[in-house]
Amino acid sequence: MFEVTIEQTFAAGHALRNYRGKCENVHGHNYRCEVTLQGPRLDETGLLMDFVALKKSLQTVVDRLDHQWLNDFPPFDVLNPSAENIAKYIYDEVSKQIGAGSEVRLGAVRLWETDTSSATYRP
Repeated sequence: MFEVTIEQTFAAGHALRNYRGKCENVHGHNYRCEVTLQGPRLDETGLLMDFVALKKSLQTVVDRLDHQWLNDFPPFDVLNPSAENIAKYIYDEVSKQIGAGSEVRLGAVRLWETDTSSATYRP
């Protein structure tokens, strides 16, 4: 199995609902998002997927989140904007762009809220 990983950053604010602690207050993060793609074979060029194409797919999702108040941004207007839920949202949105029918699939999304705290979503 081959894997390729890219990273992208964005800034956004949120407040966790039904949380007892500092994070229930308005605050923001400089998020770092790590996306890992997996597949059993390389293409004729020797690539699992072109880094440029994968970065473009992630960038379209990150651009929608960047500098947003996540509590007002669907689906987080209903769903709590936790790192876990944001990671799954990014996974779902990037997966739509990778393409059906391909052997290549999104393996995981890891979202860092701080230098020492991250959440990972993988199916």
